[in-house]
Amino acid sequence: MSDFLLELRSEEIPARMQAKAREDLARLFAAELAKAGLTAAATVTYATPRRLALILRDLPDATEAVSEEVKGPRASAPPQALEGFLRKTGLTAEQLTERDGVLYAITQKPGRATADVLAEAIPAVIRAFPWPKSMRWGDASLSTESLRWVRPLQGIVALLGEQVVPVSIAGIDSGAATLGHRFHHPGAITIGSAADYVEKLRACHVIVDQDERAALIRDHATALAADAGLVLVEDEGLVAENAGLTEWPVPLLGRFDADFLSVPPEVIQLTARVNQKYFVCRDGTGKLANAFVCTANIDAHDGGAKIVEGNRKVLAARLSDARFFYDTDLKAPLEEQAKKLDRIVFHEKLGTVADKVERVAKLARWLVEEGAVGTPDLADKAERAARLAKADLVTGMVGEFPELQGLMGGYYAAAQGEDEAVANAIRDHYKPVGQGDDAPTDPVTVAVALADKLDSLQQFFAIGQAPTGSKDPFALRRSALGVIRLITENNLRYRVPTDLLDFFADRLKVQQREAGVRHDLIDAVFALGGEDDLVRLLARVRALQSFVTTDDGANLLAGYKRAANILKKEGVGADATLAAPQEALSYTPEKDEAALIAALDAAEPAAAQAIEREDFEGAMAALASLRAPIDAFFDSVTVNDSDPQKRSTRLILLARVRAAVHKVADFSRIEG
Repeated sequence: MSDFLLELRSEEIPARMQAKAREDLARLFAAELAKAGLTAAATVTYATPRRLALILRDLPDATEAVSEEVKGPRASAPPQALEGFLRKTGLTAEQLTERDGVLYAITQKPGRATADVLAEAIPAVIRAFPWPKSMRWGDASLSTESLRWVRPLQGIVALLGEQVVPVSIAGIDSGAATLGHRFHHPGAITIGSAADYVEKLRACHVIVDQDERAALIRDHATALAADAGLVLVEDEGLVAENAGLTEWPVPLLGRFDADFLSVPPEVIQLTARVNQKYFVCRDGTGKLANAFVCTANIDAHDGGAKIVEGNRKVLAARLSDARFFYDTDLKAPLEEQAKKLDRIVFHEKLGTVADKVERVAKLARWLVEEGAVGTPDLADKAERAARLAKADLVTGMVGEFPELQGLMGGYYAAAQGEDEAVANAIRDHYKPVGQGDDAPTDPVTVAVALADKLDSLQQFFAIGQAPTGSKDPFALRRSALGVIRLITENNLRYRVPTDLLDFFADRLKVQQREAGVRHDLIDAVFALGGEDDLVRLLARVRALQSFVTTDDGANLLAGYKRAANILKKEGVGADATLAAPQEALSYTPEKDEAALIAALDAAEPAAAQAIEREDFEGAMAALASLRAPIDAFFDSVTVNDSDPQKRSTRLILLARVRAAVHKVADFSRIEG
């Protein structure tokens, strides 16, 4: 058994591509080895800016010998069939084996040296590698057949045990030599085997394990901030990105001019993060501090002082630009900025952003005036916020950082003297954006956020642009989830438009799955039809879920399904006549039959009244009273009696059971 090491050294691999590249390298190699019948005991992959590496543990020295059997024609087949089979297999008639009157070609394939398998696999993997973006280079790039790689490939280390696996691709021969850190150890290093790869590179200032680099950056940056009396703002995405930009990460703390703190903290953080890959810090009160942490790729002789100073100057230039945008934007009132929205097309069939703003403003006002959100006295604020909510789209700051839309509008509105509720609504009207985002609760904000999302849903559905399959170019599924959260978390009694009900039902199942609500119970309530109040619907679903997990609920479900199956078999539909006047009967009902009639007479009105007052637990309790009478009825009463009236009456009785249950939910949709 031997370990195999492959290192593909190149010019800089973009940080964003490294994780996927590691996955692809492991996957492609596993597939190539599987073709030869080889499997590694374990696979380890590494990525740095300059190298992609793979270690396969405990590979056998050779593949197993295998016997291949190909079935041929019958021994009595015409000569032409035999000749065709011989041509196909390359054997003679004497080399065939006959078994049960059928001819077989049996060939023995000897095992192959694992090194030979790897020598074929390496070029195949390199040429098939699915980089999102790749390039050709050098004189060979004149041919479209030349090698493509993410950046020019410079070296290949391929070792099985301590032996080089010889391969040559694009003029690059494999070997045992690689390079260390670009500045600390630019000379060649000879790798002995996979066992010493990590430590030899570490000795040459290269940490090949991306997780180790990430932990070092995270821990050292946190410690630097703490030593300065600050708290590092956590950012795992930035940790991973800096780990992908460095082979020998050295976090360094610097300071920028405190005057820049007059710019909104989100702008400073985004400028530092997006443009410079810096972390930011907060002081003891939670406010943004005038400090940053950059990650160098070198141990500087001066402790990093010059690196910090250089980075401070670059950040200062970026922050100066941000402050210019901010100060310039503040000079134009949002009301004036909003007039420019008629220059931005929202959708070719739906007009401009100004047209959308007009629709949203009217809808937000209507939601408040009708009492769906807040109180009518907030209608003016809701409309004002809606008319200004998109104005920051034409500002310089949002043009530079689109991620800040809404947020900057809130800052500008507050600075320009708008009502606090209006400014907050402008800031938060896109919320909730994702699963981890809080849903707004302030009535003015809720009205604008709800109107904005409902307008998008209604308008795009109206022009036939509903999501299909995995395609959702206008993020309508996200809008629907946002509407559901705004309605349910604020307990709004808003009726969803009928043409959107099915779409909302699907989104509701996705959203409620996280809360542990069964999708079949949502289907069971939606199937009743006419339920467009999501708060009421979810209250009914939760009561139903609690009920069906009890013994009474499980047994009632079983009894319902038995009754429904009988009715289906007998062709008794939902429109069957449910009245069976006692005086019209020509027979005296059996004891358990009479008990079920009495139980239904009591349960039906009790359940209906409970539903009317939205006491769904009470409705379930009323249905639970049917459990024992139904069980007893099926145990002792013959439904398909030879007497036609008895049979008809009992079928009608079962139809009453089905109808009573369907007032709460369509139990036929419930699994189990």
